[in-house]
Parts: sequence; C-alpha cells; structure tokens
Amino acid sequence: MKNFSAIVLLFVANTISGIAQGISMIAIPWYFAELNLMPRFIQGYLLTNFLILFWAPYCGTLIDKYNRKHLFLILNIVVGFILLGIASWGIAQGTLEWYWVVLVFMLTFITYNLHYPNLYAFVQELAEEKYYSSITSYIEIQGQLSAMLAGAGATMLLAGVGANGLELMGLQFSLPFTIDPWPIHKIFMLDGCTYLASFVVILFIRFVPIKERKIQTLGLKEQFKIGIDYLKKHSELLVFGIASYLVFVTILMEGFLLGAAYVKDHLAESGAVYAASDMFYAVGAVFIGLTIRFLFKYMTLPFGITVLTGVTAGVFFLLFATKSVAILFIALFLLGITNAGVRIMRTTFLFQKVPNEVFGRAASIFALSNILFRILLLGIFLLPIFHVGNNIVYAFLLLSIFLLIAVAVLISNYPKIMATKSGE
Repeated sequence: MKNFSAIVLLFVANTISGIAQGISMIAIPWYFAELNLMPRFIQGYLLTNFLILFWAPYCGTLIDKYNRKHLFLILNIVVGFILLGIASWGIAQGTLEWYWVVLVFMLTFITYNLHYPNLYAFVQELAEEKYYSSITSYIEIQGQLSAMLAGAGATMLLAGVGANGLELMGLQFSLPFTIDPWPIHKIFMLDGCTYLASFVVILFIRFVPIKERKIQTLGLKEQFKIGIDYLKKHSELLVFGIASYLVFVTILMEGFLLGAAYVKDHLAESGAVYAASDMFYAVGAVFIGLTIRFLFKYMTLPFGITVLTGVTAGVFFLLFATKSVAILFIALFLLGITNAGVRIMRTTFLFQKVPNEVFGRAASIFALSNILFRILLLGIFLLPIFHVGNNIVYAFLLLSIFLLIAVAVLISNYPKIMATKSGE
C-alpha cells in the first residue's frame, strides 16, 4: 500500500488525542447530570448546533481548498492551547463553573465537524481505491479502541479507584494503586496535553497524494455552491447521504445527552455504569469493524445500512420498554455494531461515488442536514416533560420512530441509489 507509514502515523495521532478527548466527552454530560443541570447542558448543546450551522459549510471548503495535513496541525495546536488555558484557570480557582465546561464541550464538538471530514478526505487522498473498504473499517476500529480506553479511563477518573479495586463492565478488578476521583479541570488538562502530542506525531507525516487535487481559488460562497450543484445533479446521493446519517444523529443524542440522564434518573445508577456503557458500545463497534466484510458480504452497502438502521430503531425501543443495567449494556453493544457498521458502509459507498475534489463540500452539506435534525431533536428534548422523574425513556421511543421513518426513505429510494455511477 502506498503512503502506508503516513496512514499509520495519522491513526496514531488520532488515537492519542481520541482517548483523552473521549474521557472529556464522557465526563461532561455526567458532570451536568450529577449536578441536576441537564437543561443547561441541553441549552449549550443546542447553541453549539446553531453555531455549527454556519461553521460546517466553511469546513467543507477548507478541506477541499487547503492541505489536509496542515489543517490537522492547526486544529491540534489551537484547541490544545485553549484547553490547557481553561484547565489552568480551573486549577488556579480550584474548580470550574458550569459555563466553562459547556465551552469545552462546544469547542470539542465544533472541531469534530472539521476533524472527521478532514480525516476521511485525507485518507481518501492517501489510499488506493481498492483499500477503501479496509481503511474505513480500520478507522472505525481505531476510533472505537480509543473509545474503549477512554471509557476505562473515564471510569477510573470519575469514580476513582478504591482499596477494593475497580468495577469495569460489571466485573471487579483488583489494582495495585488507588486514584481519587478527578475534578473536571484535571481531565481537561490531560485532554489538552494529548492534542499537543498528536500535533507532534502529525508533523512527521510524509505522503504523495494518490489523486492530485485541483487548486481551489474560488471564494467560500462559490465553492459551497459547487457542492450543492453536485448533489443537485446526483439527488439520489443527497437522499442517501441524509437518510444514512440519521443513525448517527440518534447516537449523538444517546451518547451526549440521553444516556447520562437514563442511567441517573431511570436506572438510578452511578457514573461508573454510564462510563461502562460507553465501553460496551465501543466493543460492539470494534466487533463490527473486524467482521463487517464477512457478515455483510452478500449485501449491497445501501441494503446493509437499511438493515442496521432498522435494528437501531428496535434497540431504542428496547431501552424505552425496559429497566435493567444488563439490558443497557446489551443495547449499547448493539448500538456500537449498528452505528459503526452504518458509518463504515456509508463512508465506503461515498468514497466510491463522490470525487475527492468535492468530497469535503458534499460531506459538509450532509453534515448540515445532520445539524438541523439535531437542533429539532434537542428542541424537543429541552421540553420540561422529559426531565420529570424517569420520563427520559420517552425520548428513546421518539428516536425509534424517527429511525423507522429513515428506513422507509431508504427503502423507497433504493433503486435510484443503486443506479448511481461511480466518481462522476
């Protein structure tokens, strides 16, 4: 494989920052749930998505216009120093007020919208087409192994490690050390340091592009219009890109919003259970990353996505209808399978169909639809009724219905999606 060492270094950098970033993004929702400040967190999440409405289109043009390695370097150094600054303020004050924690969440979530499209576009630029399926699986495996380590780290740092050891994924582990629970600003300090470590690794990446890109000299508006015109011409890809993204929308709702409230208010369990559920999710994602080429060998990519979207709808209904830690862990394992499976197949299909020179802009348009659906759902989940007693379970019923609609859209457009020609 050409550019093999560059791809390995990219994965290493992504893993280093991903672990601490994952710990932060587990710790933040639990911070608000524990302080009974979830409505404030939802408001911050809602504001974040409104900001991303304007940021996401610009991300796509940046990715298609500039060197993707340089974008990663700038992203890591800027975010790293901001996090270190906020963490230093928390250490100096002895604590961080809730709005600083929201700010870190907003910053991290906003950078996701540049980081991940840039990662996929960079990999598409580095790898030959015959490796697309393998590479997208490896990206998922790497990301979810990072999430597993982040879940273990979050369990230790949120709950601490006592004399009896650590309970992890329902199992008790004896450890030769103890750890006091970390305050949120110490977790942010760790996160900021790993961004800088990732920056150093990316500096060493050397590569020769597999496909040469045309230099983009147009302004933001004109470049974004190219992406819109491309998807107008290929409306079946627009429908597919939006509908296949909806599993990810619901997973974001569960992971960053509903999961913490479900564990605290419905199951009446601790932050260790919440962090462990994220690990079960990651195990499921790694499992599908390793086996997807065998399990879905005889299915087309769009059909496999449709099946997994339907399974996700069933899992959310299961969470609505039950009250069990064991079922929560099983459900998160299945959600890891379905979301990662959809993401691998979706990315592979788009790699095959969308030319590299417009990939960033097409991805940003899909991201805009994702954001609009998130704003809609967040507006609904901000209603006080969802924050009374254990009424958070009704949010899972709503997500189940939402995904059944996505299944219907994918089925009805299946013939047109399959007729799309590659790379036009």
